[in-house]
Amino acid sequence: MTADDLWVEYAGRTGPGRGKHIVFVTGDDEYRSEEGMPMLAKILAVRHGFRCTVLFAINPENGTIQPNYQRNIPGTDRLNDADLMVLFTRFRQLPDKQMKPIVDFSDSGKPMIGLRTATHPFNYQKDSDSPYAKYTWNSHHPRGGFGQLVFGDTWVSHHGSHGTQSTRGVIEDRFSSHPIVRGCEDIWGPTDVYGIVNLPEDARVLLRGQVLEGMDPSDAPVAGTQNDPMMPLAWTRRYTGAAGITARVFFTTMGASVDLKSAGLRRLLVNACFWALEMEDEMPKRANVDYVGDYTPNFFGFEKHTSGIKPSGHQLDD
Repeated sequence: MTADDLWVEYAGRTGPGRGKHIVFVTGDDEYRSEEGMPMLAKILAVRHGFRCTVLFAINPENGTIQPNYQRNIPGTDRLNDADLMVLFTRFRQLPDKQMKPIVDFSDSGKPMIGLRTATHPFNYQKDSDSPYAKYTWNSHHPRGGFGQLVFGDTWVSHHGSHGTQSTRGVIEDRFSSHPIVRGCEDIWGPTDVYGIVNLPEDARVLLRGQVLEGMDPSDAPVAGTQNDPMMPLAWTRRYTGAAGITARVFFTTMGASVDLKSAGLRRLLVNACFWALEMEDEMPKRANVDYVGDYTPNFFGFEKHTSGIKPSGHQLDD
């Protein structure tokens, strides 16, 4: 087994993204980032020209993807030449060697995108002597750890009922012309709305999460205080790290592999990549987000874990 067997890379084809490198860091236990992020990376590579690398939680004993193995994501040094980091992890406690490139990237002034559980991406034991333990999700210094420091909030709650109430994305009127929401008229996913209560003043909420009564896109919104007001669902902000350079940041609390069956959500994320890289002028009027190959994601849940699958099993085909 070689190091390159532990992650996948999709070379950019034709498109405005040629010459730009996006690194996806996955490992979230529940929401199948190991399924959704390779699919999104293929779209960005084939439809838009970006070079994309996807990293996974790997069982070191057999080299297979194991999302609930919380202490190993090989290849984070791929971030050293990346232009954009997309983070979708949950409660990781990575070795210092793997954590350093993530923190270095966040300090560099380069742009970042976070999905769903990246509000609480790291979870260090209280007796940890790692210099990165301060980034744990319930840290006091910085408050809320990496998630709140960089993306704007940490884990708070399930605002919708998990597994029984789904989410519709509602674009904020005052940001209806923002390039990130271009062509995103219809966003729905079966995951529930997260509680978000600590956003900083610089956050710009582009979409809010409308809690629906059930798990079908045709279900009615829940009446009453649960949707009054609606929680932030996607936002932008700026983050200035140790290098003193301000980075563009985008976050959404959606992103499970089954959420990404929504073309509107896929387009939101593709648009966010263009925006984060300051490529708004090159952004398509309506980004092509058609799948590259088949996409049959598993439903979210802790009981299912990918096993026996190596990263090399992710193929790039039209």
